[in-house]
Amino acid sequence: MAPDQERLNSVFQKVERQLGKVASNPQPETVHRFRTSTRRTEALLEELIPEQDRNQSKLLKELSRLRRRAGRVRDVDVQVMALRGLKAPQEPTLKADVLRSLAEMRAKREAKLRKALDKQTVRQLRKRLKRTAENPQVLKNGRDPFTVASQMLARLIRTSGPLQEELLHQYRIKGKRIRYVAELAGDMPEARHLVEQLKRVQDALGEWHDWLTLTETVRQHVGDDARSALLAELSNITRAKFREAIAVVQETKSRMSAKPVLITQAKGGQRKPVASQRPVAAAIA
Repeated sequence: MAPDQERLNSVFQKVERQLGKVASNPQPETVHRFRTSTRRTEALLEELIPEQDRNQSKLLKELSRLRRRAGRVRDVDVQVMALRGLKAPQEPTLKADVLRSLAEMRAKREAKLRKALDKQTVRQLRKRLKRTAENPQVLKNGRDPFTVASQMLARLIRTSGPLQEELLHQYRIKGKRIRYVAELAGDMPEARHLVEQLKRVQDALGEWHDWLTLTETVRQHVGDDARSALLAELSNITRAKFREAIAVVQETKSRMSAKPVLITQAKGGQRKPVASQRPVAAAIA
């Protein structure tokens, strides 16, 4: 079953609303919401619409460009929040220097984002969003969100290799997209369960990645000074977050391989949940 018109409209309306806000006032939360709404729009079009028309292809290309610009600003924002929230008293002067450096970096990246969000670009994007939302083929040809999300998850779970940084990065990026697709399935019990599990993994991996990024920034700032107490503290936190992220991923994979799910069957045009004893991994394979 394709996503309904109300959910489709909600995705396009949110990204249009955030587009206007970030263009006029790119504060941290505004940048974050714009980036998230853009990712949701990209997930909808790329995963649920088998063939995009010319307008949709251009929309995706422009949204991707702006999301990357916003992402560079967001990367600085999360580092600032993490460093400001660090209660350790080590090297206050170094901490202040890093915060100052991040503020300068943020200003430069914000300027580039503002430049990319000129009035003509915003106007054109709004037109493309409107055309896409009003295109009946989007709804008619759309794939079932839960089916697509389940297939994507099955492929991700089958990814082999030790749970090291490279694989965790894959889980972080791909898991986020799977969650956004699953959210379009609405109130289906199995879809809600999938979203809950993916959000838990996403939160753990995101927190680890934020601390990892900050640690690398401070390492670049201090250079070869291995005696930095602040760097040592950040490295300890990052290692702890890495272990926590691995534990959450392993636990979630195990739970989703063992927990029974609800399989929906169509009856009279309506979805009817039917109990299934198949584990998630088997049900979605």
